[in-house]
Amino acid sequence: MLTPFVLALAFVVTSSAVVALVAPVEETRATEGDAGRPAVSSAARHWVNTWTAMPQLTEPGNMPPPPFTEDRAVLTDTTLRQTVRVSTGGERVRLRFSNAFGDTALPLTAVAVALPRDGRAGVAAIEPGTLRRVTFGGRGFATVPAGAQVVSDALDFDLRPGSNLTVTAYLAEGQPSLALTSHPGSRTTSYLQKADRTRDLDLPEATPVNHWYLLSDVEVLSGRGTAAVAVLGDSLTDGRGSTTNGNNRWPDRFLDRLHARPATSDVAVLNQAAGGNRVLNDGLGPNVLARLDRDVLSRSGVSWLVVFEGVNDIGTAAATQAAQRSVTAELTAAYEQIVVRAHAQGIRVYGVTLTPFGGNAMYDDPDGHRESARQAVNSWIRTSGTFDAVIDFDRAVRDPRDPRRLLSTLHDGDWLHLNPEGYRALAAAVPLRLFQQVPARLDIG
Repeated sequence: MLTPFVLALAFVVTSSAVVALVAPVEETRATEGDAGRPAVSSAARHWVNTWTAMPQLTEPGNMPPPPFTEDRAVLTDTTLRQTVRVSTGGERVRLRFSNAFGDTALPLTAVAVALPRDGRAGVAAIEPGTLRRVTFGGRGFATVPAGAQVVSDALDFDLRPGSNLTVTAYLAEGQPSLALTSHPGSRTTSYLQKADRTRDLDLPEATPVNHWYLLSDVEVLSGRGTAAVAVLGDSLTDGRGSTTNGNNRWPDRFLDRLHARPATSDVAVLNQAAGGNRVLNDGLGPNVLARLDRDVLSRSGVSWLVVFEGVNDIGTAAATQAAQRSVTAELTAAYEQIVVRAHAQGIRVYGVTLTPFGGNAMYDDPDGHRESARQAVNSWIRTSGTFDAVIDFDRAVRDPRDPRRLLSTLHDGDWLHLNPEGYRALAAAVPLRLFQQVPARLDIG
């Protein structure tokens, strides 16, 4: 039996907790601002992802070159410097490093951030006076367990929206395994050099590689009106055919359009795509149904999800009527699952029609079974009512005289992947009104 003293103490603690929970809400109650977006007091802050890269197990051909990869270890006594383009800005940032596919612990000896020279992507030099040491629980080092990630301490660092950030890490011991977590399709140049060079202003003798390693997220402490849109995709979103260090994938172009308008200038864009990825089965990286929680539902500040994936499922299924009917049914069922799971977290989901691949040597088949599947999937996306809205990429880039093919001026030569102008066309097809208001609650009754 509880004594009167214990009951009184419990009442005091509970009351204090209620006051603590209610007080910040009262302090930060928003008033209506321009364009229907909430104007928020400086006290209303939350973490929002401003950059992401989908973690993958590094294939042999994408491992760091010798001497950075050895027989049984990788990145031993190595400095890794890489640049990333953030979407939204802020004055406090933190980093996440992923060891999702590692089978041994990953020891990070030292980490620093800086602004790249002249604000450019893919450069080894940094701006003097901008270097800041990153800590983890107050320490300058961290160990990431196998299969896990580590989040850095918050760091005072002025980061402008749409700017590039340099992240430098040094691994004295390296990772004692070849199971390295990375994002090979960076379309951005990184640099590797032996010894601890984290504080160097330039790495003129470093080895360039067009991959990202270990770094998976950058977060910014943001106002309540700031929110993120995550994009699930494959190589068409990862940017195959875009310009290395050009940041001209379609999500980059989409970000530029968002930030050109005050009503959407505080929307972050998270590119969670990888070349070869599929919805139903593992390919390059886990399938979408397996990675949805990791890459979308657990990301900070996500309010919208754009699903532009499925062409690899169709293209790798057998070119028979039966196989394509099966993959069509499985894809539409998977889309329904994605929507249900995202809605449970209050996230709105926008479906994107699949773009043409007629003329592609790998996916186009003489009898048109895969094209029939693509058309069936697109018809379902447009008409089923499953998604909160539909974005019609197919209509934006197909040849109106031959709708099974891309416009000849928009692809990179293989009739599947787009060139920078093609990615600009995709970005232009996204209705910005879909992102003008952060959804407060979804009615799923």
